[in-house]
Amino acid sequence: MCWECDHPESSHQDYLDHMQGLIDRFGWAVVGVEDDGIHPPLAYTLGLTPRGRPELVVTGLPPQHATWLLDAVASYVLDTAVPRPGESVQVEGGPSMEVVRVAEPSAHLFAAVEFYGPGIRALQLAWADDRGHWPWDAGFRGHAGGQPVLGLRTASRTGWPEACSTG
Repeated sequence: MCWECDHPESSHQDYLDHMQGLIDRFGWAVVGVEDDGIHPPLAYTLGLTPRGRPELVVTGLPPQHATWLLDAVASYVLDTAVPRPGESVQVEGGPSMEVVRVAEPSAHLFAAVEFYGPGIRALQLAWADDRGHWPWDAGFRGHAGGQPVLGLRTASRTGWPEACSTG
């Protein structure tokens, strides 16, 4: 259920205030957009933009898994480095991922646009399925509806020197 659905007595401004509180407390928040039966789920960070970093996006994963991945990579991005499109990313205990620059962040990251304006930048963490297939490969197995890739894939580069640690 979405936050506003879980809090029907609250206003949209209450939701924005709640998200700002999370950003103030943790450095960022994760916005989840549930599967609607047509589109697979989507999750993204909110709060990296004011720190000079792009927001991060994951599509096609259940909310808890997406939040876990985004939290691990956001922490790494703030403390260490921003991955470049085409780089591979590995979170300890998570799937292999490749970074894709999101072509039109304002088409998907509505809360981020509300907070920071339409010029936001975003990177997608595209993930490989349990057989190592990517969403652009034939035979990719993922969530019903697949894993939409929100930009053009860049030629692969080498990955990060170490895996992002989750603890």
